[in-house]
Amino acid sequence: MSGVAGWIDWQRDLSGKRDVLRSMTDAIRHRGPDDEGHWLSKRAAMGHRRLHVLDPADGKQPMVWRSGDHSIVLSCDGFIDDYQELKSELENLGHRFGTKSDAEVLLRSYLEWGEDFIRRINGAFAFAIWDERQSALMLARDRLGVKPLFYKVHHTGLLFASELKALLAHPEVQPEVDAEGFSEIFAMGPIRTPGFGVFRGIQEVRPGHYIIFTKEKAHHRQYWKLESKPHEDDVDSTVEKIREILKDTVKRQLIADKPVVSMLSGGLDSSGLASMASRYLAEEGKRLRTYSLDFAGSEQHFKTSLLHASRDEPFVKIVSEYAHTDHRTVVISRDELTEHLFRPLKARDLPALGEMEASLHLLFREMKKDATVTLSGESADEVFSGYPWFHQDEFLFSGTFPWSAQIRYFRDILNEETLKTLRPEEHRERRYQERESKKNSAKCPTFSSPASCPICWSGKTA
Repeated sequence: MSGVAGWIDWQRDLSGKRDVLRSMTDAIRHRGPDDEGHWLSKRAAMGHRRLHVLDPADGKQPMVWRSGDHSIVLSCDGFIDDYQELKSELENLGHRFGTKSDAEVLLRSYLEWGEDFIRRINGAFAFAIWDERQSALMLARDRLGVKPLFYKVHHTGLLFASELKALLAHPEVQPEVDAEGFSEIFAMGPIRTPGFGVFRGIQEVRPGHYIIFTKEKAHHRQYWKLESKPHEDDVDSTVEKIREILKDTVKRQLIADKPVVSMLSGGLDSSGLASMASRYLAEEGKRLRTYSLDFAGSEQHFKTSLLHASRDEPFVKIVSEYAHTDHRTVVISRDELTEHLFRPLKARDLPALGEMEASLHLLFREMKKDATVTLSGESADEVFSGYPWFHQDEFLFSGTFPWSAQIRYFRDILNEETLKTLRPEEHRERRYQERESKKNSAKCPTFSSPASCPICWSGKTA
């Protein structure tokens, strides 16, 4: 994880605004504690906070390419999974690389193929490219929106950053939330409408999209979308295809100049990833370190819930022994959880998932002592439709987003006057109908229930 921040202005001279740019990057120091970089010109101020994963010595950003009297400047957060293949292709086209970083591959891909290069890259990323030749800024985000990227347009230009707090650090941005923003918070819960930044005037680059900003106009373009296609493979062929995709993905995630560890809950997702990673590292004479989370007294006090049918630890032990991992269980107390309850709120700049994210924060704090990069099965339930609302009729036929169907807490904390002003249920219905109008109407063969397909689609697209 790294962080980007910047400022484009078509009228004012930004070359002397380093202090303002630094205040923006300082706000996201936690995203990139290892290094910082700033590049300023008359029209652009580009900033970066870096976490060292690949090429710590030479991968510094913002990365700059000179073309005559003009500069092309990149600030990127994330990882390009297919950067080695792209690098080979670019070398065959005559490019000579000065670093081992995937950021240089990304920048040279833009130089070679222009904005269409984004259709070639695969990974989790968010980036900004300032091109002085065209006096244009390109903001882009990965296909599923793993990496965040917010922006705010103002009367003479725009601001952008990986997190809201970096935009709010700019003196011209006020932390204002209007009625629509509050409606979003109370009606949608922690899952926001794609592109909506909650704070007044702030938007987010949508997953699978990029935007080209010029002085005259903002050009919004979608470069990828999820489509439902006929599935004609049998079960064995499907399993093998998924296995090969996962194996390739795990191998790519192990490419790093820092130690890679893995989370392990004992569930299908993390167990599969940890087992694959352990096997590949063993071929290099290495042993995978894994981590799980448990709560003090959980053996006596555990209670089942919709998302947790049993304790993790018995299954964690089985998988760790099977995969021969060097395992550590992080046990946290109720007092620790309470003490750190608001840390995720500060990290997100918006309401979060409460104690669940606080517990993950404590787990990551311990993992950080040993490693920089971790594998995780996070979001596998979204991709492979593992949540109950993909299968249970009470969610499927709720007439709204199934993950928000039971959100009614706003009625307990808002008075009638506020409810009449915000109308959170109407807001959610409007957002749902907007999604319904965009859904892919092709028949999805994954589910027997016809209601499941659009729910599956809505959970994975922008």
